[in-house]
Amino acid sequence: MIAALHKILDLPHIWARRLTRVQKRFILVPADSLLIIASLWAAVATRLGTLWPLEVWSRAWWLLLVLPIIGAIIFYSIGLYRFVLRSMGRHDVIRIARAGLVLSLVLAALGYFNERMFLPRSTPIIFGLVLIGAMVCVRAGLRNYYHWLHERGSNRRPVLVYGAGESGIQLVAALDAAKEFSPVGFLDDDPSLTGSLVAGRRVHMPVDIDALLTKYDVHDVLLALPLISRSRRKEIVRFLSQRSIRVQTIPSMVELVSGVETIDRLRTVGVEELLGRDAVDPDIDLFTSVRGRAVMVTGAGGSIGSQLCREIARMSPRLLVLFEISEFSLYSIEQELNAMPGALGAQLHAVLGSVCDQGRLEQIVRLHGIETIFHAAAYKHVPLVEANPFEGIRNNTLGSECVAKVAARCRVTRVILISTDKAVRPTNVMGASKRLAELVFQRAQQSADKTTFSMVRFGNVMGSSGSVIPLFQKQIAAGGPVTVTHPDVIRYFMTIPEAAQLVIQAGSLGQGGDVFLLDMGAPVSILDLAKRMIRLSGLEVKDRENPNGDIEIIFSGLRPGEKLFEELLVDGNSTPTKHPKIMRSLDAPSDLEQIDGAMITLRSAVERSDLEAVSNLLHRLVEGYSGNSIDGGTPSLIRNSPSVAPVAAEKIVAAG
Repeated sequence: MIAALHKILDLPHIWARRLTRVQKRFILVPADSLLIIASLWAAVATRLGTLWPLEVWSRAWWLLLVLPIIGAIIFYSIGLYRFVLRSMGRHDVIRIARAGLVLSLVLAALGYFNERMFLPRSTPIIFGLVLIGAMVCVRAGLRNYYHWLHERGSNRRPVLVYGAGESGIQLVAALDAAKEFSPVGFLDDDPSLTGSLVAGRRVHMPVDIDALLTKYDVHDVLLALPLISRSRRKEIVRFLSQRSIRVQTIPSMVELVSGVETIDRLRTVGVEELLGRDAVDPDIDLFTSVRGRAVMVTGAGGSIGSQLCREIARMSPRLLVLFEISEFSLYSIEQELNAMPGALGAQLHAVLGSVCDQGRLEQIVRLHGIETIFHAAAYKHVPLVEANPFEGIRNNTLGSECVAKVAARCRVTRVILISTDKAVRPTNVMGASKRLAELVFQRAQQSADKTTFSMVRFGNVMGSSGSVIPLFQKQIAAGGPVTVTHPDVIRYFMTIPEAAQLVIQAGSLGQGGDVFLLDMGAPVSILDLAKRMIRLSGLEVKDRENPNGDIEIIFSGLRPGEKLFEELLVDGNSTPTKHPKIMRSLDAPSDLEQIDGAMITLRSAVERSDLEAVSNLLHRLVEGYSGNSIDGGTPSLIRNSPSVAPVAAEKIVAAG
């Protein structure tokens, strides 16, 4: 019975879909004519209190024929038959009101110039109001009928929209016209809106979310809050991340206004909104190291290197040299920069080469008259470098020495080394190799007369290759499990764009031999981060308390050379700089004179693949270096001899 009723209700919709737009207009015109006749009769009957007042219709019967014709002409000229009923909105209602007002004025004029009609003066006003209301109701009814059929035949997911402002209203309108989501209500912090209807949906307080999730079986919340502060946005995301719901957001107001994105272009809430730190807008006065200068970025295809290239390209350098050993990475960043709209007005040169090739480096620096070098070329994955120590030291330390020597010899104005928090009291070869690179740069500063060497030390950057966040996202998408090395491990995080901007600004602050530290905010528990990412994906954590959850978290154990937490300072002393997010380390390296001879010895040991000699040098030169040990204290560097199979990429579990 119900199925038969649904089929009957579907018949007008099926019939209407077969009609052309011209045919639909021919149907609307007589329909509106009937509404005009009915509205005129209702206005006269209401005014005179009788169903058929002969004193009017005996003389004005011709209005029932003429007024619909005049109305059709007015409605067509105003554009009443051009808008699509299923997308009827506020502007269309205004257009209907204009049409009704004009036609009521025509009726008033006819009554004014023909007194024999005995048409009461208030009749045109009543007529206009009745006609406008009838036309709006009929069209709204048809629109709602269409949407009812549309939703009944689809499997749209119910969603809540957080934000009942203008952006939320626009988002709901866009979702109503789409097929994926069905908005069932609003959440809004404004208590004055609670209980009211916005775009046909009731507004609720955020504290009601749990009841709404159950009532409507909601698994998605869409944020329509492009104008709120970063801190408030993070509070909301943290509040929502306590529940197993997928959270998506509309683009920022800048993206909407610029036309880069549209209101219905949803994206998953970024993990940066969980990390509890606010970015600081860049200080344009600190871009002097790149603006109008010849700049080279080593490791230009890497995570940090490529972002440095993007940021530098926007700062009007005279020319930009991309120096990279990986052909594919170099090709990718070159193509991207060439495609950036209006970002690169400078010359762009893509150069294949290794930072360990001192001759190639010097050739390129002299050829292009390089003034600033950002040295981002490095091997950074702790387990891989631990398993391949010679290549890690050759690239990270000896490659940095080549860059420093070429820069000093070619009188490059500024050279900035991209370092890491793992260089502080390192427990792994990667960190030790980067600390040695810092010492090499500080030693180079002592003998340089024209070049300013500086180093920038920071922690993990979100979304970089091999970092924990892309790994977690991949594991969650695959259905788990999510692997965390240790329940107590914590890390500092920063977005790649912010890190790159701060590196460029720190480079302009360098006075010679400086080690700059980027303010990474509060440390983040990796276990807590994993749980929040699972919940924000609309899934539940599977554990003892919730054995029926979706994604399990397993602990794989700390990898060789890995710490529970990282540090940015060797001796804990730092001083502020002009930029609130950049500090200057006061670490005082001891006896830099020994670095020259040590580097010769280190290079020889690497070329001979002498693990023991390399290990002894790292312990002697790098303060606080202590390799993980097993079997009676054998350093991890000694354990990972060439005979040991390198760690397979798919087995690497990131912790930061």
